[in-house]
Order: sequence, then structure tokens, then C-alpha cells
Amino acid sequence: MTIHEGQPVVYAGTALAEAQAVVILLHGRGGTAEDILPLGHQLHKAVPGLALVAPQARDDSWYPQRFLAPLEQNEPHLSSALSLVAEIVDELIGRTIPREKIVIGGFSQGACLSLEFAVRHSQRLGGVLAFSGALMGPITGRHELHGSVHGTPFFLGCGDRDHHIPVESVEASAKVIAGVSGAVTKRIYPGMGHEINADEIHHAVELLKVVIRGR
Repeated sequence: MTIHEGQPVVYAGTALAEAQAVVILLHGRGGTAEDILPLGHQLHKAVPGLALVAPQARDDSWYPQRFLAPLEQNEPHLSSALSLVAEIVDELIGRTIPREKIVIGGFSQGACLSLEFAVRHSQRLGGVLAFSGALMGPITGRHELHGSVHGTPFFLGCGDRDHHIPVESVEASAKVIAGVSGAVTKRIYPGMGHEINADEIHHAVELLKVVIRGR
């Protein structure tokens, strides 16, 4: 059994059988699947027809070190977390939900994991929502990425006073994602710390509306 295998997965919002789109929500370090659901409920209220899927990390953490640590220092936890997300995506596709209707998002550690999953898979997703997160590993070490995400829309939002996520990491991540054909919307908020604001919710809602109605 891998590290995160066998942990609970919480379902909310519109039932999967009736959903027009699905958001996989990944919680932050020290959080839980239940903790991230209020964000999902906000999105569902604004975008009817949205199903929510929130997996739980073992011991409430997807990986042990900071996101900026060399990737190998967060193994095998990181690979296990990425495998869990992949399993959920595959399960949704098996339920006849198109990949283009699946959005992956999260806060903090969950945002980093969302971005990491998306750039490692050469596929078109409905979108990626990264609230206070960035690609993992040293800032200068991600130029080895190849393939294409085929125009997947990404939203990256972060405060310039976030004590966990340096602005430089967000800026660098946006460039890397654009380099693999991601459609990036990036917002840096002056004076904001490690949190989610109303403007970020607005951008997320607009992305989800596009996912539901199609390109």
C-alpha cells in the first residue's frame, strides 16, 4: 500500500451522475478534506451543476518538506499523492465524465500538488486552480518539462506577503506552465498573506463557467 492509498475521499455538490463538471479539491498541510469543502461550496453555489471531490492526505499532509525542497526530499509521499489524483481522474473518466470537464484545484500544499500533477501529464484538463501555490522544487530546476497541456487554463493567485509561497516561485511557475502550452492567468495581490480573497473566487468561478459551457 502506498502512503496515501486507502484514505477517505469526500464527495459533495451535485451528484457525479448529474454533474456538468467536477472539481477535485486538494487541502493544504495540516488541513483535511472537510476543511477545503467550504471553498468548494462557494464555487458550487456560483456554478450550479458542479460536483466536488475532496481526497484526504494521510496524516493531513501530502508531502513532508517545503515545496521548494529538492523533489527527491518529498518522496515517496509526492509520487503517492500524484498517483492518488491520477486514480481519481481515471475514476471520473470511467464514469463518462470527459477529461475537459475535470478541474483540479487546491490551497497551499494542495495548490502545489494541483500544478505539479497538471504539468506532469500531457493532457487537456478543464482547468487548474492554484490558490497560494507554485510548482515544486527549486525555482530554476523545472526547465526539463516537456510535452503539452494543450491549452488547459490555469489560474494562479497569491499574495505578495505570503510567508509560505514566494512571489518569485509563482512568477517562475507561470512561465514554465506557459512553456508547456498552458493558458495562464496570474494574479499577485499587494499586501495579502497566505489566504484566498474574493477576486480569486471570481476568477475561479469564471473559469468553471467556461468549462461547463465548453470552449
